[in-house]
Order: sequence, then C-alpha cells, then structure tokens
Amino acid sequence: MIELNIHEAKTQLSKYLKLLKKGEKIILCRRHVPVAEIRAVEKKQPARRAIGLAKGLFRVPDSFFDPLPDDFVRSFEEQTE
Repeated sequence: MIELNIHEAKTQLSKYLKLLKKGEKIILCRRHVPVAEIRAVEKKQPARRAIGLAKGLFRVPDSFFDPLPDDFVRSFEEQTE
C-alpha cells in the first residue's frame, strides 16, 4: 500500500497508475491525513453464452412470418409534424 499526498499524486499520476495495474493500492492523503483509497477496477470478462440455450423451450408459430396489415405498416411510414 502506498501513501501519497495530493500534490505528489497529481504530479506523478502516470507513474502511480502503472502500479495500480499491478495490484497496488494508494492511500491519498491531505497533509498526511488519509482521505481516500485508490485501487484498480477489476476488469470482468463477460461469460460466453452457449448457443441454443433455449432450444425446445418455445416454438415460433408460422403466423409470425405473415405480412403485417397494410394500415399497420402505413402508420410507421406517416410523417408527423
């Protein structure tokens, strides 16, 4: 754990960010009194989802592929002011 005064942290920020990536924690101090802790954010990798998880759980009816009614389609094409 590293203790830094605010001035030091501001002037050497790039240097200390590299240490954060390596797992260090920084205690930020004002006049040698701790006021905050800075640590790296854990980067979580999203889990890959398997293909076909819902297979067999539902069936898309054939009517799903029927054309939409003309008046419904027109309602999307109309300009509103």
